[in-house]
Amino acid sequence: MNLSKNRKLFFIFSSIIIIVGIIFIIMGGLKPGIDFTGGSTLTVKLPTHNSSEEMRNILVGTEFESSIIQNFGDNTFFVRTFDINDSQKADLLNKLDSLTIAKNDIEVLSFDMISPLIAKETVINSFWAVLAATFGIFIYIWWAFRNVPNPIRYSVASIIALLHDSVLVLGIFAILGIFLDYEVNTMFIIAFLTVVGYSVNDSIVVLDRLRSNIIDYSGMRLSQVVNLSVSQTFGRSLNTSITLLVTLLAMYLFGGDTLKPFILVLIIGLISGTYSSLTIATQILVYWDERKSKII
Repeated sequence: MNLSKNRKLFFIFSSIIIIVGIIFIIMGGLKPGIDFTGGSTLTVKLPTHNSSEEMRNILVGTEFESSIIQNFGDNTFFVRTFDINDSQKADLLNKLDSLTIAKNDIEVLSFDMISPLIAKETVINSFWAVLAATFGIFIYIWWAFRNVPNPIRYSVASIIALLHDSVLVLGIFAILGIFLDYEVNTMFIIAFLTVVGYSVNDSIVVLDRLRSNIIDYSGMRLSQVVNLSVSQTFGRSLNTSITLLVTLLAMYLFGGDTLKPFILVLIIGLISGTYSSLTIATQILVYWDERKSKII
């Protein structure tokens, strides 16, 4: 398996996807959910079944038009809206009650308010968590690969692959935000951190094999050692990813609506992480090595 000769194609392909994603991010595709902006949530149960689309249509032209409505099944709906007071809550319930045959038959299961202050702290803590994880990964890989030449390159390659996966996930989610109104919330952050962990884990599996082969085949060119290492780990990485992908797809198709954005982030991150560990992290090392050789 000779991936090194096609590394420019991999770089171009990834660049195109990332650039498109960044464009949609700039367009405002990453829509912050109530966890980040603050607001009110309302869980209601209707005596008769109504679709979330019908509920949205009822709210068109009112102050609640921008509310997000999710169908939980069993005639239960979850409504996310701006910070409302008691009179606005009553007005909202009256509008939703118009969908029922008998008036005042709508059942309120829960009503919660999220403070913007708490939301702001969530954003800040999420940022520091990602930054701390990235720094820790960089230092660990640098230390773990200390017995091979230029160990810092492995750290840099892993972080670049991590950034590749992160930006790709954000970009695709921004596209979904534009077309499907997907929101960024705390569940997204949890999934995003999971993607970060998986991306680095997959990269380390390939790079660890590369580290062993560099020692065993010290006379070979790095591009040849990389191709050998990828060939040795390709089956394991692919089988692991496919097994996990099947599980995630089943959860996405048959799980609840509230879990779908969370699972989708994991699916995107899984595919991207497998791809980047084989074609981005390793090929950055080859490019770096060959570029240095040409300069010398």
